[in-house]
Amino acid sequence: MSDMAATELGRYLRARRARVTPEEAGLPAGTGVRRTPGLRREELAALAGVSVDYYTRLERGRETNPSAAVLDSLARTLRLTGDAHQRLHELAEVASGRFSVPRATTDTTVRPSVLVMLETLEPLPAFVVSRHNDVLAVNRPGRRLYPGLWDGPREHRNLTRYHFLDPVGRHLLDPWHQTVTSSVAHLRAVGGTDLDSPRLAALVGELLLKSPEFAEIWALYDVCERSGGTKTFEHPRVGRMTLTYEVMQLARTGGQRMIVYQAETDTVDEKAMLSLSD
Repeated sequence: MSDMAATELGRYLRARRARVTPEEAGLPAGTGVRRTPGLRREELAALAGVSVDYYTRLERGRETNPSAAVLDSLARTLRLTGDAHQRLHELAEVASGRFSVPRATTDTTVRPSVLVMLETLEPLPAFVVSRHNDVLAVNRPGRRLYPGLWDGPREHRNLTRYHFLDPVGRHLLDPWHQTVTSSVAHLRAVGGTDLDSPRLAALVGELLLKSPEFAEIWALYDVCERSGGTKTFEHPRVGRMTLTYEVMQLARTGGQRMIVYQAETDTVDEKAMLSLSD
């Protein structure tokens, strides 16, 4: 077990505790100003059925072997479901030393067969991205869907970075804040429990330094791995369009994913999307 792993578990618990109000937890609001956002440690401990000392040691990284029953009780009190609940168990497993997460590969090579598939998908915009949202390959309509992303050095071709730091990327999506919040939650999820990832550390470090909005959203510690959805673009070339997208994991690639956009047939959205190939 590393100190970093234990600290990350504590950070997760603190961040999620701060987001649950007493009312949401079924407690009276009380009077006066609360110095602590969300639940106090003693409130969470009581609701989860553990001692305050035990819970405090969890947050401070001094207790690293909570049982599954304790974790589930904490998750219920913290209102964690789905990926967020699973992440609590993953962080506890790593902190305990019972489960060692292998370092994720950093291979950025895209298989030739996948490159052919990207071309075959035209006129649908399609990308291959790394587990940290670096764009590794793209077809022609995909390149045109994200204007400005390709103007800088290759190491800047990251979708999360683009939406926070690129002047075009900051205005491409509507609503911007809701979409990028989901993107950051996805980065939290696909970043996994590989806490020593140099690429993740570099990307997050730059964004924390340069974007107050990213820092605020990152601190929420939302975790949600997306497999698809809908995005609305305010595109400078083709105008407003709403596209659906699917995310597909590529086997034996260290976390590479293919993202493919499409539009409903015979709609203004489809016409706008197809014009990206003109």
